[in-house]
Amino acid sequence: MHKDQSSNHIFMIEPQEFFSNPQTAGSNHYQKDDDISRDQILKLAINEFRNFRDILVSHGVYITTFKGDRGCPDHIFPNWFTTFSDKTMQIFPMKAENRRLEKNQNMIDRLARSYALSADLSFHENNNTFLESTSSMVFDRVNDIAYIALSPRANKELAEQWCMDNNFEPIIFETTSHSGEPIYHTDVLMYVGTSLIGVCLDVINEEYRELVEQKVCQHHEILKIEKDQLLSFCGNSLEVKNKEDHLYLVMSDTAKHALNTEQIQIINRHYKGIISSDIRTIEKYGGGSARCMLSELF
Repeated sequence: MHKDQSSNHIFMIEPQEFFSNPQTAGSNHYQKDDDISRDQILKLAINEFRNFRDILVSHGVYITTFKGDRGCPDHIFPNWFTTFSDKTMQIFPMKAENRRLEKNQNMIDRLARSYALSADLSFHENNNTFLESTSSMVFDRVNDIAYIALSPRANKELAEQWCMDNNFEPIIFETTSHSGEPIYHTDVLMYVGTSLIGVCLDVINEEYRELVEQKVCQHHEILKIEKDQLLSFCGNSLEVKNKEDHLYLVMSDTAKHALNTEQIQIINRHYKGIISSDIRTIEKYGGGSARCMLSELF
């Protein structure tokens, strides 16, 4: 079966509630909190969300939008499920208790019209074992490789089991973030496109670095991301297609402005262009960026 790396159809969730989630702050060293009211934060976040969605639509990307739930401050990041090109979908175990509530039955039923549910791994939450879907695993879908940075949100045994069950080759490694702790999600430090992989090798612990570097070079050109660029979410990017099958790289304005000239030239060799949007409030309080807000529908 032919597999595409990227999709022209994206699932997004407009937040009903959005603030710095205290349940995720322990492992997410990118989110911040301050004195601004939750109402103000939500207003800014909804505005940023809608602008971002509209920019994607204006480039010819299909978007399906849902409204998030109360009690789910991270609903704007729909990384509790993933879909595959064989028209199946899977649901994953989430670490934070209020993130488990994001698995809204209405959304699941709606997805189930187009995708057969082939696995629901939520039961692993009962044993404190987590694997947070396309955030914990960055897929090279064409070559059946899953890149997995271990963290409190990505369990090694579960990741290995998942790869075995789904015929993916696991490339599992450890990282150290600017805080000295593991990076909470793999999609913070890397993305995989059709012909380009962006990756920050510097945050990968030395004993794993060569393994990852050799693997990413096998099928792709490499764009090396600097360690300090991760604080601007340069690794949290996603390749999308539009309805004309043109490929774009999607990222935030913060990330785009942090790229150097050489990196932009490399990206422009592989893409029709960069699609970016100002999502600074979402980045600040959510600790996630453009890729976290987009779930691909294959």
